[in-house]
Amino acid sequence: MTASVEVIGLGAPVVVQDGGRPGHMHHGVPPGGAWVPELLIAANRSVGNAGNAAALEAYGRLELRARGRDVRVSVDGETARILADGDTHTVPAPTRYAVRYVAVDGAFAVPEVLGGHGTLSVARLGGWEGRALRKGDLLPLGPADSTNGPAEADLQRLAEALDPTAPIRVLPGPDAARFGDTAMAVLLGSTFTVSPSSDRVGQRLDGPPVPHGDEGTGTSRPMVRGALQVTLSGTPIVLGPDHPTTGGYPLIAVVIRADWGRLGARRAGAPVRFQAVSVEETRRVWSTHPARPTQATSGPSGAILGA
Repeated sequence: MTASVEVIGLGAPVVVQDGGRPGHMHHGVPPGGAWVPELLIAANRSVGNAGNAAALEAYGRLELRARGRDVRVSVDGETARILADGDTHTVPAPTRYAVRYVAVDGAFAVPEVLGGHGTLSVARLGGWEGRALRKGDLLPLGPADSTNGPAEADLQRLAEALDPTAPIRVLPGPDAARFGDTAMAVLLGSTFTVSPSSDRVGQRLDGPPVPHGDEGTGTSRPMVRGALQVTLSGTPIVLGPDHPTTGGYPLIAVVIRADWGRLGARRAGAPVRFQAVSVEETRRVWSTHPARPTQATSGPSGAILGA
């Protein structure tokens, strides 16, 4: 019998996610990846997986059953528990963060699509049949490695990275010419809140409108995760992992790679303040960040934006 995990109950959307599939934006495919990379990495490390392995991204209550073998399970990097073959486990709905990550030893062996295993719902590809999970789904598991015990997740450092009271650091620009000093003062001097209408495409922020003189005539150009767009009405939107590959709204700033999870982890209604930092500070912060890959990035842009 092939080892698997059966979905026996759902309270909100759950999808398979991993470290993403960068390098396909020229085909119109965004990089995707975990909404809160730190929690994905923590959960995977706690069961002995690579940090970017395929796990479950859950937005509500989730019930699972082990089938075919005993399974080690970790939620958000908590100490792994053994789920015996045939036993069930209930993952409570998120309370501290906007989402939870459920990792199992051997990871979820879903098909690889364009170099990644994560779900890209906007294109109906990846993950499990390109969709959110349903009751009755059987997710195959990779082979468990009994020679390796669970790796210890650095929970203290990860918790610090997701500090809900800390400002979200940004690099100003690149459309400074389309904004005035007043706009930047509003962005950096105001407290916004996460809108309930936020999703993996973009995190909309409620608060004072950010003024600018653009009338929607800007040229469409490539986008990146963390790009902070300002709509014609002055609403800031921070692009998420499933962002469109191009866009025309002016960009007042870009959230640095180290703070993707810090912003994504915040629930609807949570406060958001922004702090401008330099390129040098951005690189320094990322060089010691717990979510930084062990391999070297491809260049300066990778150090800054995780591209």
